[in-house]
Amino acid sequence: MSRFTIHKTDSHSKARAGTLKTDHGEIQTPIFMPVGTQGTVKGIHQSELINPIQSQIILGNTYHLYLRPGIDLIQKAGGLHKFIGWDKPMLTDSGGYQVYSLKGMRKIKEEGVKFSSHIDGSKHNFTPEYVMDVQRTIGADIIMAFDECTPYPCDYKYAKRSMHMTHRWLERCIKQFDSTEPHYGYHQIFAPIVQGSTYPDLRKQSAEYISGTDQEINAIGGLSVGEPHEDMYGMTDIVTDILPKEKPRYLMGVGLPENILESIALGIDMFDCVLPSRNGRHGILYTSKGVMNMKNAKWKEDFSPIDEDSGALTSRVHTKAYLRHLFHVKELLGAQIATLQNLTFFLWLVNTAREKILEGTFSEWKSKTLKEITRRL
Repeated sequence: MSRFTIHKTDSHSKARAGTLKTDHGEIQTPIFMPVGTQGTVKGIHQSELINPIQSQIILGNTYHLYLRPGIDLIQKAGGLHKFIGWDKPMLTDSGGYQVYSLKGMRKIKEEGVKFSSHIDGSKHNFTPEYVMDVQRTIGADIIMAFDECTPYPCDYKYAKRSMHMTHRWLERCIKQFDSTEPHYGYHQIFAPIVQGSTYPDLRKQSAEYISGTDQEINAIGGLSVGEPHEDMYGMTDIVTDILPKEKPRYLMGVGLPENILESIALGIDMFDCVLPSRNGRHGILYTSKGVMNMKNAKWKEDFSPIDEDSGALTSRVHTKAYLRHLFHVKELLGAQIATLQNLTFFLWLVNTAREKILEGTFSEWKSKTLKEITRRL
């Protein structure tokens, strides 16, 4: 039985509206997943994730959760869902991107990755098999293959060698996943990851290889790491032409609102990024009218609502002047309101994209919306 149903595809692009079923609930796609790296979306309570943000799924990170609070504690709690009080779907990143970020603190070899903790310098070892076991213990509904995320720029030889190692690691992940059972009585979905840097032939080869493993979800990694947006879109376009149309496609770590809309048009169903919460904490707001830096003096006497159309209730009630004041005095509520606004906006964006796909007006709406949301206010 397929867990993914496509309800409609846009006639002018590869955009599609679907439903992905998990044992913790259904996910309406296209979808954006707020990042809860260490078991929490920073500054946001779980009840706010449900309303007003309307998050259907959140993301946790294997590397960070493995280090703190530790896998033993999560298992004693009955899995991450119970530990954090979240009964909706959840996805865990394998830690491959974090390992990539630990340049100078890790050694990548065929058997796996040895790394030093960024917290206390302690030594650890991630193999494809162990990462599967860790994610089984965390208990996410969707778990990712262990891969190597190549940097940008990356020379062709390194990208090719890394891609083939990622494929070999994938075979080990699949073998371990298939030989183990979920810990908490519900189904877990395994997702392999397409790599290949910004080289079209490698991306094509990797997409074909990943398609051949016949998993329930397919992901695209190694993008949004500094390459030009045109390269990101080009690689995504190549890959979505190859990955099975009847299965969800997840573009990892993307991104800006315009990246999301363009990638939906290229056939992507799932997204995640720390950007809305991280930038929110620094005063950058994404709204239906454009992007605002709330620390700027221009908002000092602006008593209009933060965002009447896409924002949370707080963004309709509180004014730009008030939010600017909160950032100016370094009040924690400022970061909280900004994060709430940004995540609500991102979910509004993908939910509206879904509505327009179902209505048959996505491409027209996308062109108009891109001009509005990318303005610097």
